[in-house]
Amino acid sequence: MVLSIRFSPLRGRDSQSLVARGHPCPSFSLCYDSDMFVDTHGHVNFNAFKEDSDAVLKRALGDNTWVIMPGTQYSTSKRAVEMAEGFKEGVYAAVGLHPIHLGEQRKVDVLEVQSLRLASLAQGKQSWEEFVTRSEEFDFEKYRELTKSKKTVAIGEFGLDYYYRPKGKAKLEAFKVKQKDVFLKQLDLAEKVGLPVILHCRVAHDDMLELLTTNYKLQTKNLSGVVHCFTGTVEQAQKFMELGLHIGFNGLILKSVPALPNPEEVISSIPLERILLETDSPYLVPPMAGAERNEPLFVKYVAEEIARIKKVSVQEVADATTKNAKMLFALQSFTLPAE
Repeated sequence: MVLSIRFSPLRGRDSQSLVARGHPCPSFSLCYDSDMFVDTHGHVNFNAFKEDSDAVLKRALGDNTWVIMPGTQYSTSKRAVEMAEGFKEGVYAAVGLHPIHLGEQRKVDVLEVQSLRLASLAQGKQSWEEFVTRSEEFDFEKYRELTKSKKTVAIGEFGLDYYYRPKGKAKLEAFKVKQKDVFLKQLDLAEKVGLPVILHCRVAHDDMLELLTTNYKLQTKNLSGVVHCFTGTVEQAQKFMELGLHIGFNGLILKSVPALPNPEEVISSIPLERILLETDSPYLVPPMAGAERNEPLFVKYVAEEIARIKKVSVQEVADATTKNAKMLFALQSFTLPAE
């Protein structure tokens, strides 16, 4: 799911506006070769893809795009593993418990899951565009069992999320304590099984940095993983990188969010060697995709925007971020069992 944020109406990103802003490639479909991309965060294991997940994944693979599907609770983690095991290469799973599923049961509205179409039109709601959270206790052994699959390449997504705050000082403090406790348990799981982490961080960057820098197990070695859907400052990005983490970007960088740091400044400060591409499908669809639901195939639009910001070719972004993803998550091919 998300390191998600609210967003306001998008900046213009059609071909004409891109030309005016000096984009190296205004014609999205014709300006670069069939580069390889890795969507390091696409929830094709969510109900939004219940009817066509196989077609969505095959569409991505057909366009030379690989996918990592993070879970956000046990059910979606298990589903991600099962789906990934059906593909020899290019489709992988991560398993974890998202902080949104640790608190009281509540409905997550369309603004919180960032559907621009619904936020602006407030009509035509799709069933997947809102959901009810399910409070879950983190079961270390159940999640560890899911990591035995060769297709499980990370622990995540998990982290801290202070977007929704319970009313009352005592409830708020208990809310934060529980999130931090489960965060550390999943870090411990990642260490024990030797996998990188996919971190969710929303309105909680300083608390997460404090947890990571004061954790005794991390004081003698770098942490391996990514802060996905990064919305922190330049300074916070540098601190996460000093810990050994990569920084993930998705279609949010194509939106105008006045409350957030300028993504161009943040992206400009991060070397390509530490950047990962993602979609956070089915959310945060890039405006130029012309779709209501995001999917891994659209990760190329994120690469194009990063290329524009860094004044490099899309192929350079594709090559660097694909290399980063393959190395970080040890992505490889496997032999499928005989039917």
